[in-house]
Amino acid sequence: KDSAKLVDRSTQYEVPAAMDLVVKTASAKFDETVECSIRLGVDTRKADQNVRGSISLPHGTGKTVRVAVFAEGEKAREAEAAGADIVGSDDLVASIQAGNFDFDAAIATPNMMAKVGRLGKLLGPRGLMPNPKAGTVTMDVTKAINDIKSGKVEYRLDKTNIIHLGFGKVSFGTDKLLENYETVMNAIIKAKPAAAKGQYIKSVAISTTMGPSMYIDQK
Repeated sequence: KDSAKLVDRSTQYEVPAAMDLVVKTASAKFDETVECSIRLGVDTRKADQNVRGSISLPHGTGKTVRVAVFAEGEKAREAEAAGADIVGSDDLVASIQAGNFDFDAAIATPNMMAKVGRLGKLLGPRGLMPNPKAGTVTMDVTKAINDIKSGKVEYRLDKTNIIHLGFGKVSFGTDKLLENYETVMNAIIKAKPAAAKGQYIKSVAISTTMGPSMYIDQK
């Protein structure tokens, strides 16, 4: 309640002021994630207006990311050497089908996608499905693992035309959060579909895990 009193819900904040305020309103005993919710003026029912991709944040996410890799043979050994937390083929597919999701991101070599495809209904809703556009279906598993571990994040629209994305921790401080936020927004602006008409970015709200949200002034 004390944190909520610091935020004027009728005000749209300029970005630097919002970053200052989001740090001040964090009151949990753990290092809260700072998140943004970006509402876009696109029609996700049309394939040419879907917005998704990946971004490498200059200061990372502050999270320890567990990476699972679907690979066999030499590529599996390469993934293990690169620091993958889980590596497998049919055994990994079976483990996931049994309900084990002990990872935050998944990578697959192209030849594994026939097997991974069977997991679409399990991985898709969790945002864990490997995807070529996000760079997570690739033969260069070492680069993909390094990118994710160093702060590469995926973004995608949900059914309500909103992108939800964590872009840092409260402990980063205002300056680092600002740089990460600007990187996110620049990437999403560049990803604007050619078919999208009217106002592209409808609204942006930011908050910490447990804190109140505030809207960013789009001007």
